Amino acid sequence: MNTRTVSRFAVATLVAAVMAACATVPDIDASQFPQAPAQFKEQAAYKDQGKWTVVNPSTTPARTDWWKAFDDPVLDELIERANRNNASIQASAARLAQARALARITDADRYPQLGVGAGVGRVGGVFEGTNGPARSFGTVGANLGYELDLFGKLSRGSEAARLDARAQASLLVSTQLLVQADVAQAYLALRALDDERTIVRETIAAYRGTLDLTERRYRAGDVAELDVARARTEVAATEADLLAIERRRTEVEHILAVLVGEVASNFDVSSGAWKTALPRIPAGVPSTVLARRPDVAAAQDRMLAAQQRAGVARAAWFPDVSLTANAGYASSELSDVFKWSARAWGIGALLSLPVFDGGRRDAGVKNADAILDENAAKYREQVLVAFRDVEDQLSALRLLSEQAEAQDRAVSSAARATALSDARYRNGFVSQLDLLDSQRSELRNRRQALQVRSAQYQATVGLVRALGGGWEVNT
Repeated sequence: MNTRTVSRFAVATLVAAVMAACATVPDIDASQFPQAPAQFKEQAAYKDQGKWTVVNPSTTPARTDWWKAFDDPVLDELIERANRNNASIQASAARLAQARALARITDADRYPQLGVGAGVGRVGGVFEGTNGPARSFGTVGANLGYELDLFGKLSRGSEAARLDARAQASLLVSTQLLVQADVAQAYLALRALDDERTIVRETIAAYRGTLDLTERRYRAGDVAELDVARARTEVAATEADLLAIERRRTEVEHILAVLVGEVASNFDVSSGAWKTALPRIPAGVPSTVLARRPDVAAAQDRMLAAQQRAGVARAAWFPDVSLTANAGYASSELSDVFKWSARAWGIGALLSLPVFDGGRRDAGVKNADAILDENAAKYREQVLVAFRDVEDQLSALRLLSEQAEAQDRAVSSAARATALSDARYRNGFVSQLDLLDSQRSELRNRRQALQVRSAQYQATVGLVRALGGGWEVNT
């Protein structure tokens, strides 16, 4: 290129650089998002627990072994199996690999593109200014192309793809946390059913003892046949309850099998005593607990990616500028292709800008803005859900603790009433109906106490999930 051409190209480049200032990304109105409360509503009920506050979501959600706090080796093993084999985790990991690959593909457009090629053809008629017989024409060379990112279209597209990959990494952590929490809740439900089954079996044994006593007294003529029928009814009804518990336990065990990625037919969790520890919320919970919540981090990154793509859409109004270069050999005689005299090269600059596109670029900007608005709304919703989830589980734990105390008193009173009724029935001071009522009341209260205890475990796991993997910062 001569001096005048170079000068014109420099001027054009300067003008384009000035125009690039117009190709900006749209702002995100932070006022539309929920403001972090000074404290959670439930803080007043946890006066000895320190302050609960929230901060902005973390870009690197923490991975914690939160389930270790339950101190249950069986639970530990089940979660480790789920981490290795769960299909949802594997699918999420594959989506992360796809997102990272797409980010690399998008980023590759920012770098020079180099290619090599060779060709041969048969040319006849007028060729190189002369009319002659058909001859072969060969070329060998390399082509270099580079698109100048004057308006940030390529860099913003690359940044959007990077944010998508980071969001998918957060979603992988979120999926892992969800699966781990589901495993923990299913396992704890299984242990609760084991304990409930034990209670019902003990009650059946007590009912059968009452039935034996009633049958002996019936044969002795002390009671009517109606009393025997009532005792048999209680035994049969409670045996039916036991079978229902067995059915529910089998279903929960099958749910666990799917969560750990195994065939239900080959999966078994042996019955055992419920010795799982119930973690307590520590005092002085740090303000960073909600920052680790991966679904909030993913929603934030998706919103930021949409913001970058809105900038890409605006850059479509500006020209594309590319630099090209090629060098190689070309000859009408194949035998001369690689001779120095057959060398050829060229450089150039290409500028393209659609003048009329039927409104395509304007529609593209509006579409990108609408996608940004959608993702901003989803992010706002995710933050609100995070606040709600924590409040739900904190209030559940507080109320369940109070309920457990009241239920324990009810169990003690019911057990004492059953013991007194049994002694008085054996001595003929009360009717069989009084004894059966006491036994039914004790069974009902013992099962309710167990259900409250189970709900405490479920709410604790729910709080772990709501906080993004526990309340400890360094676990």
